[in-house]
Amino acid sequence: MTPGSSLPGPPATDDAPSREDASSTDDAPSPEDASSPGASSPGGGSGDGNGGGGAAGRVRRGGRPPRRRRALKWASAVLALLILGTAGAGYLYYRHLNGNIKKDALNLGDGKVAAPTPNAAGQTPLNILLIGSDARDTEENQKLGGARETFGSTPLADVQMLLHVSADRSNMSVISMPRDTLVQIPKCTDPDDGKVYPATQGRTMTNQSLGHGGPGCTVATWQELTGIHIDHFIMVDFAGVVSMADAVGGVPVCVDANIHSRTSDGKGSGLKLKKGTTYIQGEQALQWLRTRYGFEDGSDLARSKAQHMYMNAMVRQLRENATLSSPNKLRRLAEEATRALTVDPGLDTVRKLYDLSDQLRTVEPERITMTTMPNRYVGARVEPTEDAEQLFRLVREDIALDGRDKPEPAPDRTSDDPAAADAEIAVQVRNGTRTDTLAPASGRTSTVAGLLKEQGFTQAVADTDGSWSEKTTVVRYPSADLEGDAQRVARALGIPLGSVKRSTEVSGVTLVVGADWRTGDAYEAPERSDRTPESAQALNGADDKACMKVSPGFTW
Repeated sequence: MTPGSSLPGPPATDDAPSREDASSTDDAPSPEDASSPGASSPGGGSGDGNGGGGAAGRVRRGGRPPRRRRALKWASAVLALLILGTAGAGYLYYRHLNGNIKKDALNLGDGKVAAPTPNAAGQTPLNILLIGSDARDTEENQKLGGARETFGSTPLADVQMLLHVSADRSNMSVISMPRDTLVQIPKCTDPDDGKVYPATQGRTMTNQSLGHGGPGCTVATWQELTGIHIDHFIMVDFAGVVSMADAVGGVPVCVDANIHSRTSDGKGSGLKLKKGTTYIQGEQALQWLRTRYGFEDGSDLARSKAQHMYMNAMVRQLRENATLSSPNKLRRLAEEATRALTVDPGLDTVRKLYDLSDQLRTVEPERITMTTMPNRYVGARVEPTEDAEQLFRLVREDIALDGRDKPEPAPDRTSDDPAAADAEIAVQVRNGTRTDTLAPASGRTSTVAGLLKEQGFTQAVADTDGSWSEKTTVVRYPSADLEGDAQRVARALGIPLGSVKRSTEVSGVTLVVGADWRTGDAYEAPERSDRTPESAQALNGADDKACMKVSPGFTW
């Protein structure tokens, strides 16, 4: 937010706007317009569990409530929170709006990823998964979303973006995963009915994860794939996108030729724009975000690029003009936006969303980097590449994707768990030297297990029952009480402690010999690069010259 822009401070209490936010005007809603406490949230309390005390509840006994202006200022849209419309909510009818916000469990999987270690100042990064649902469960969403036969069907997570805010809140990174990325969806349990969705056999499209119990399964899928601890999720449907585009008064987008996204058989978003820059809002904004036919190669990758451009433009718009003046319009938008949101319990009130937006708005556009997960085609689908793991590692280690920060080498953290005697540490050795182009190196498990035995790890055994692929050698352990043992094994072989990872995929200390150790007895750690891979197609948030390339067959 630029200095001097109009933004409210947090409310004086968790249930009500501060007195400074109120004044008297005839076109502001009066207290009589507010929902009763019993209607605003289950049990008659405020949506955040503090009970009573909202704007509608501050009525003097035995008298008519005073008329006050409810001038609602728009909290600065959780990152432009987003594209998909996840935006900050207003404070009008605070408790009522809290009741609009839908909640769901954060993580439905069994596997957990440890939270990152705080930096020297005690700060930790913030990771939020942004999900755009194609739900067609209302007439409005059906009208915006497409085919009639899909009404009421299982929703798909058609847009997935991981938003990473650095520990010091100086920079922000976004990673988009194409909806047709092939992943293994882990076992998930629906918190509402207890239904268990087994882990998928083989790989399936990532957008199907939403149908395995809810957004918490999409979170679990991301954590399994990336190893990144996710703090929150925010999911929004089609109607939410439209309402938030209206809220900012239009977002500028650019195409390098006239475009009409419509195929001869009726497919496409329907987007129709002239060459150059156009301010889009409402349904047209949704069309932009959904457009695949007509942008570049017509793939989901091109759609991700268009979404990144939109998000960057929305952030810039919010910073330049974040004040909305019509109370009635604000009330309508607040209703629509909060109804469109589904969040985890950590973000389930207007106050919590405001606090989040307050953190996000401190990042300047030039320190925002949008990327797409590096991938390669597998038939008509895509899968992550080695560059994707590089991108995930940079986020895990809180390294800015814009390259402007020079991260100091992270010191090897010695476990507080003391290691057992070498002869008492059971170690499984696996051969993970297989790559996309090379078969597994022969005999590596027995060779490395032998090296461990020579150093006194008499319980080291070669595991030859499976086939694995690891780019770099790693030591995994399942629980905190084995961390010291795993680090002891790593030290014995000269493996950096940064390559010792906790994982629920192993039952004991497990050394996976990676493709970086296909030969020889001495391990040499590969030189690490902290550069963002070119294949991630990084786009800077301050780039206002970006323009989507239009496919020749879709011009007019």
